[in-house]
Amino acid sequence: MKQRQTPKSLSKMMEMDLDRISNLPCHVIDQILSCLPIREAVRTSVLSTKWRYRSAMLPQLVFDNHCVSPQNQSTFVNIVDHVLLLHIGPVHKFKLSNRDFLATTDIDRWILHLSRSSIKEFILEIWKGQRYKMPSCLFSCQDMTHLELFNCLLKPPSTFKGFKSLKSLDLQHVTLAQDVFENMVLQCPLLEKLTVMNFDGFSHPNIDAPNLQFFDMGGKFEDVNFKSTSNLAVVSIGLYEHVGNSYRRVPSSSSNLLKFFAHLPGIQRLEIQSYFLKYLAIGPVPGRLPKPCLVLNYLSLRISLNDLDEVLTAVCILKSSPALQELEILVRPEDLTVSGTVDLQLGENWNCPITQLRLVKLNGISGTKRELEFIRFLLLSSPALERMTMKPASVDCAWEIVKTLLLFRRASVQAEILYVDP
Repeated sequence: MKQRQTPKSLSKMMEMDLDRISNLPCHVIDQILSCLPIREAVRTSVLSTKWRYRSAMLPQLVFDNHCVSPQNQSTFVNIVDHVLLLHIGPVHKFKLSNRDFLATTDIDRWILHLSRSSIKEFILEIWKGQRYKMPSCLFSCQDMTHLELFNCLLKPPSTFKGFKSLKSLDLQHVTLAQDVFENMVLQCPLLEKLTVMNFDGFSHPNIDAPNLQFFDMGGKFEDVNFKSTSNLAVVSIGLYEHVGNSYRRVPSSSSNLLKFFAHLPGIQRLEIQSYFLKYLAIGPVPGRLPKPCLVLNYLSLRISLNDLDEVLTAVCILKSSPALQELEILVRPEDLTVSGTVDLQLGENWNCPITQLRLVKLNGISGTKRELEFIRFLLLSSPALERMTMKPASVDCAWEIVKTLLLFRRASVQAEILYVDP
């Protein structure tokens, strides 16, 4: 029969557990603390003498909605002040992202404090209110490798000569002038990753970054140019504004498509979103690019298959991508009265094998003649195709599309067509 434990034996077991916690190596304690919300990390100081000051030495500080307890009346500002005041040693990462916090001058004070430390990662997300103007002291943080700003206004001092250590820059819902953006990119010589979303203050982003490998941009702009971007491997661009007549103010001999690919020799993954393909279709579209995309293996296109210019632009990219293995087509539904309502005749493009293409995903197909003709082109041009997944725009047209696709000839004997419910 199991003996009942006495209070003395229970107390001894608790002491043993406490000893285990106290005797953990410092790097293990730091790893545990780094996984906890800052509020919980501070509370561990009561566990033992060894833990007492570990939370005050954390090199990574994250202040978000988890910092404020419903039972605690302390304000968010007081919490950040308290942690920074008691902090010992350098702060390598600082993240401020509280959806209930309005930008105040307190942030200026915190950034000034951090600028005196060797801050390496700085993330500021302002979810409420107007754009927060970044204080000039931020631009003196030359040890920074990652900068992420949301809902901010950037106006660096005239003495700013770039971030010499910065490798990753993420700007979303930001305001900055054309020259500020260009200089920030150009004067960050180690920059490898650049994300720019929903920006204003400039409309002609020029990207000059020799070490850049990843580029993600989405917003309203008139033009985009690349220079010295031979290392750029992953590109995702979305134009959030319909390309109207204002975008066609270019000489008839100028091709947006040729200009776009001229400085992207090493591109491996390309995502063309929203209306950017329509922008690329402005100007002459050749049958093939002068220099093929030799290592492009993934392509995602948001396209109106009822627009002849867009389709021919897409076909040009496909014909110029001999290593392409995966293709995603996201159909952008548009009124059939837009340009390109003439019948799509691919002509010589039928004899254009896409030799490495294995996987195709089609999303939003409604079964128009031009859509089906484009699908037929893919099936006839892909001898290595293994699977084509089709997701129609609605169930109303699904059965007719499936019946038509089953009648199409295929260059690949092993190609299968899969249907996915909308």
